Amino acid sequence: MANIVVQELNSDKDSIVYRVEVIEEDSKTTHKVELNRDDYQNFTDGKIAPEELVQCSFEYLLDREPKESILSSFNVSVISHYFPEYAREIISYF
Repeated sequence: MANIVVQELNSDKDSIVYRVEVIEEDSKTTHKVELNRDDYQNFTDGKIAPEELVQCSFEYLLDREPKESILSSFNVSVISHYFPEYAREIISYF
């Protein structure tokens, strides 16, 4: 199981940017992830904190691909482009 470390880098009224490290045994990847506040509300209805959605999103992605295949920089909204079921399934990761 990977260790996922989510750290907020900056935020404004529209979005929050995070640094995410995915650590597995002796290797690590680092990602810059933007979360639009509107997407956060649509995906979670405020049931979890924004950084928890980012962590859950990485758990979701890691169930489908190795950490090295995850984009190094992306907006959470693009996950649905690669995995159309994301918006429907992410709630099961809360």
